[in-house]
Amino acid sequence: MGRYLLMIYELEAKWAEATPQTWDKVLKEHDAFKAANGKYLRGGNPLMPTATAATVRADADGGFVITDGPFAETKEALGGYYLIEAGSLEEALAVAKQVPAPFGCVEVRPVRELPRPSEGG
Repeated sequence: MGRYLLMIYELEAKWAEATPQTWDKVLKEHDAFKAANGKYLRGGNPLMPTATAATVRADADGGFVITDGPFAETKEALGGYYLIEAGSLEEALAVAKQVPAPFGCVEVRPVRELPRPSEGG
């Protein structure tokens, strides 16, 4: 089994304009998604808007530069994610097709498993 990150990218402006009914509908859709796909889910959370983000970047002098906002400006912003475990990319894509994302898309990316250092050695 491999792990996959399902990243939900959506138009923040659409969410800013969304009615309470839209919010309730989509939250219920996420609850239904989680109930239907519990065997795959290993974690997940919604994220605060990009206006709350900060980016840390190393500079040439060995220090850091911190800027307000996300790393990249895009039309669609990362708004949340699910971490799943699936037997194949095709299985992960089948799960991703069920993620509610009314104002955007879901990116599926395999999690790279790094070797663990040997203990005691």
